[in-house]
Amino acid sequence: MVGMKLILSLMASIALAYAANAQTASITGKIVSDGKPLAFASVGITGTGFGATTDSSGIYIIKNIPEGNYLLRASSIGFNDFEKQITIKSGENILLNVTLTANTSTLNEVVVTGVSRATLIRENPISIMSISPKAIEQTNESNIIDVLVKNAPGLNAVKTGPNISKPFIRGLGYNRVLTLYDGIRQEGQQWGDEHGIEVDAYNIDKAEVIKGPASLMYGSDALAGVVSLFPFIPNNNDGQPHGKFTSEYQTNNNLIGNGLRLDYNNEHFLFAVRGSYRIAKNYRNAIDGRIYNSNFDEKNLSALIGYKSNKGFSHFNVTLYDNLQGIPDGSRDSLTRKFTKQIYEGSNDDIKTRPVVSDAELNSYQLSPLHQHIQHYRIYTHNFYQIGNGDIDFLFALQQNIRREYNHPTMPEQAGMYVRLNTLNYGLRYNAPKFANIETSIGINGMFQNNKSLNATDFPIPDYNLYDGGMYVYAKWKYNKWSVSGGIRYDVRQVQWNDFYVKTNAATGFDEHTISDTSNAVLQFPAYKKTFQGMSASLGLTYQATKQISIKANVGRGYRAPNITEMGSNGLDPGAHIIYLGNRNFNPEFSLQEDIGASARFKNVSADVSVFNNNIQNYIYLTMLVDANGNPITDAQGNKTYQYQQASAQLYGAEVWFSIHPEKWSGFSFDNSLAVVYGFNRKTIYKNEGISGEYLPLIPPLKWLSSVSNKFQPNTKCLASLTPKIELEFSATQNRYLGLNNTETPTPAYALFNCGISAEIKYSKTQTLQLQFQVNNLLDKAYQSNLSRLKYFEYYSQSPNGHLGMYNMGRNICLKIILPF
Repeated sequence: MVGMKLILSLMASIALAYAANAQTASITGKIVSDGKPLAFASVGITGTGFGATTDSSGIYIIKNIPEGNYLLRASSIGFNDFEKQITIKSGENILLNVTLTANTSTLNEVVVTGVSRATLIRENPISIMSISPKAIEQTNESNIIDVLVKNAPGLNAVKTGPNISKPFIRGLGYNRVLTLYDGIRQEGQQWGDEHGIEVDAYNIDKAEVIKGPASLMYGSDALAGVVSLFPFIPNNNDGQPHGKFTSEYQTNNNLIGNGLRLDYNNEHFLFAVRGSYRIAKNYRNAIDGRIYNSNFDEKNLSALIGYKSNKGFSHFNVTLYDNLQGIPDGSRDSLTRKFTKQIYEGSNDDIKTRPVVSDAELNSYQLSPLHQHIQHYRIYTHNFYQIGNGDIDFLFALQQNIRREYNHPTMPEQAGMYVRLNTLNYGLRYNAPKFANIETSIGINGMFQNNKSLNATDFPIPDYNLYDGGMYVYAKWKYNKWSVSGGIRYDVRQVQWNDFYVKTNAATGFDEHTISDTSNAVLQFPAYKKTFQGMSASLGLTYQATKQISIKANVGRGYRAPNITEMGSNGLDPGAHIIYLGNRNFNPEFSLQEDIGASARFKNVSADVSVFNNNIQNYIYLTMLVDANGNPITDAQGNKTYQYQQASAQLYGAEVWFSIHPEKWSGFSFDNSLAVVYGFNRKTIYKNEGISGEYLPLIPPLKWLSSVSNKFQPNTKCLASLTPKIELEFSATQNRYLGLNNTETPTPAYALFNCGISAEIKYSKTQTLQLQFQVNNLLDKAYQSNLSRLKYFEYYSQSPNGHLGMYNMGRNICLKIILPF
């Protein structure tokens, strides 16, 4: 800690020295459209905390800007973004007026994920999408991952109820998809099925999704892609306090959510304080009624303080996440089909005679004694400073993730699984001065981890230490209409644990961890130490064929070391209701993916298309174990046993998006997206075996999303806009599934209809209140997603047609208020 204090003190001294010896610069101007001023338009310098919002006359001013080369971006909802490369010199005052053209397309998005500098999407050869703040605010779902799924073709989610969604990109998920929060990799036992991403959904300002290997910049765990979440950073450089209040209610599970943000930003300092609270009952559908133990209680708190000068900035952040989450198991009464609950342990627990859950318990915010408690704490700093004609970017973070899963009804205060994961993240990147149209960057990043079981009775993974680090070089060359970029990276990861013994506690009858080989102790995890190494690389190009059409291609090699549960698991995960068996001899996964894409933006229509092929060596997957009669191997509570396997695999598919937005019909938009992926196990024994082993698990079916909206802008003093919208979600039949040993089953097609309306109401000269009303699953369709884990919880033998498990959410009416101030 002393060393850290010295580093921070030195950085602060450098920043103050720069501030004292350099003059400031400013940019001012007016933003208009069709000769009329645009109020509330955003103007910002990408990658910094400098920005402003136009006033009622369309005027903006950005002060105290460091000397250097930047990309300035101006944007307003319903208009094409404006970007301009600018060079700022000390003491200079720049006048820059901007004219925005009306359109609903978004070709010239700027992204920062997976690149060393802010880059236009059309100049980025990697398949990447940006989800705007407005899109996030206007999508009403139960969690932030589901919000992104609605806005990013090719992104899906494996779900365990409304509040638990694990991101999947092009058929790959878990530790193959890296989640970033403000540039920091999210480390929270992400191998687990039964908990979501530990972030405050109300504080996510925007997001970016990379579809394809991103190991070049991030190392292991980005083999399938990246979901990058950006919390709000104050950008009103006016020295005035601002804030936002968000409140929502959802009728299906009676979700109540409230979030509050307060922020301030002046020439040198900025801060923000944010908090939220969401609580929900058990969700329901037309078949199952309310799903027992799918309720949750989630709290968030975070703070940001920052300093900026004419040479860069330093941000210091802290976040706290606390979630009480139900654990559904699907047990039912054999006659009434009502949900039942566990009240006894071990052999005393007969699933067939469990008591029925009362209506009062089903219709309650109170969680049952069998639930999980997830806490995630994060403290980190992000620093960016110019050094000569180059710049340096430094990240440092400490994270702690605590998971308790309570599965003992006779001792409800005793956690079954209780693990604590401590992570230290670091990253350092130097962007060299541009030379001969070449931008070059060199960087290192990685992490140290320590995982420990505390007062627990179930031990699915050992206590372990992990050391990870990588170095990369990245370059981009641009000439006229061509842009070429790529790089190479080398990673090393070491995983180690000591002998881990377990014995039965005579007083409680439960297992407990013991230090050494004592009487009656069992060696559950023999000592292990292994080092994994991998090379990652990427090479791609873009070509701006015309002002409206862009073409891109990329080849990327990805790397992923096996995660802890794939290597070392040997026991029950009570929250997942699965007994996992790992393999200590696994090798790293390596992928080689080819992408080809094209984008077109015209006045009346826009379109994107992307085609990919991904070959993976040493692909790791789960298959269910069965006995000699073909029946699942289970314990007394019916928990099934799954074992990890390794083979070669291939995935290929495509995503298509197109939008019709007639220039003469301002505000109208007809948007459509389609995504499909095929996944195959290329192990020789499964060739041409179809569902008996050839198809990979957890592959989404063809998905089509279509919506029609029209933004009306009445000329009234109170109403700024009114936008009705109707939407269709279609998922095709999934007959390509891993049927080997009944690991998966087929999933019928289904179509969902959604509708809604949003309004912007002027309540002051510079602020508008947003009101949103949306109905999801308007026709209350009973359906099961093939990526829902609850589909496999319990079998209805007495149904006329027979069906598996629990159904997804029924009709849900959503009401939301967003009040900026």
